[in-house]
Amino acid sequence: MGKKVKTGSQDPPKDVFDPLLIESKTPATVVLMLSSPENEILAKACDALYKFASKDDENKVVLLGLGALEHLHKLLSHEDPLIRRNAVMVFGIMASNNDVKKVLRELDVTNSLISQLAPEEDVVIHEFATLCLAYMAAEYTTKVKIFEQGGLEPLIRLLGSPDPDVKKNSLECIYLLVQDFQNRAAVRELNVIPPLLGLLESEYPVIQLLALKTLELISKDRETRILLEENNGLDCLLNILENNELSDLHIETLAVLGNCLEDVSTLQQIQLTGGLKKIVSFLEASTVPDIQKNAAKAITKAAYDSEIRKILHWGEVEKFLLSLLETNNDEVKVAASQAISAMCENLDSKCVLGLQGIPQLVQLLSSDNEEVKEAVVTALTNLTTGSPKNARLDFLFRKKSYLDHS
Repeated sequence: MGKKVKTGSQDPPKDVFDPLLIESKTPATVVLMLSSPENEILAKACDALYKFASKDDENKVVLLGLGALEHLHKLLSHEDPLIRRNAVMVFGIMASNNDVKKVLRELDVTNSLISQLAPEEDVVIHEFATLCLAYMAAEYTTKVKIFEQGGLEPLIRLLGSPDPDVKKNSLECIYLLVQDFQNRAAVRELNVIPPLLGLLESEYPVIQLLALKTLELISKDRETRILLEENNGLDCLLNILENNELSDLHIETLAVLGNCLEDVSTLQQIQLTGGLKKIVSFLEASTVPDIQKNAAKAITKAAYDSEIRKILHWGEVEKFLLSLLETNNDEVKVAASQAISAMCENLDSKCVLGLQGIPQLVQLLSSDNEEVKEAVVTALTNLTTGSPKNARLDFLFRKKSYLDHS
């Protein structure tokens, strides 16, 4: 019998399982794979679930029913970065569904998601963790948890991310959070103003718009308006108004500036640097009803302060308000009449508005719109109170109007 020749290969150890390739076409099987102790299987299972959930909303509900979220939640703290990345991608894509968001809140995932925002984490992890938080932050209890668990600081830091999706998601989350007043003070202390102003120069309009909406909310606080001025924010906003290519941002920009009009020192700075003249010139040239209406409302709100009325008068806002009475939009006419009512508390404004405005206001008394008539009557009352000259003008033009229509 011949002697056997040994080959170089050795038989595998008896306790090692031969590699097994599995092809699954059912989500239930893949969800079961999330309990595997093998990293490669976990990573591939998460990837498959992400693709499945991305197809439509019904698939998200299917995975929810199979208990996928509970397994994925555990994987957010896995030591393997690829598994963490793939797991958070599934969370991010599924969180758009309302039923999913409810379960995510029950699982209390905010702390796990915030931990994914660490600087050393992969940009894809940042993208989908912030996406998930942005979907969830619309709900009050989640806002509280993000605040209490220290989520504001990493979200503000990620406004400087090189990835536009990370910027957009982080910004959207912050925008939702600052709708709660306590978060406004918190983001101010975390120095949110400089990065927000930087985002106004983004090449992505959605990011610019979100930055402006966030600035509008936080600039309702006087302390924020001071910081805005200190960081040359007023110049940034005025530059947007002067740029016709950024016309889609003008309404939100004026909303921020409108908040600034309520602060005497800020308004004085705007007036001294020629900013108020720029704003009024822009408003006079605009034919966009929302811009006209919002500007008039901002003037009404600001004009309750005597010093501000004086500055607005120096800026000749009366001319702008009177021009609004000639528009074809009833909401604009109402807002303009209300602003005239507020401005005529200043005696010099009352003189200007009475001489030029009473003829126009009297004509509007015949309007079919009850809100217009009500606002006009109030404006005429305020213009004529304590002013015999305006009262005589009112009488004469009402008489003329009566004779013209009789």
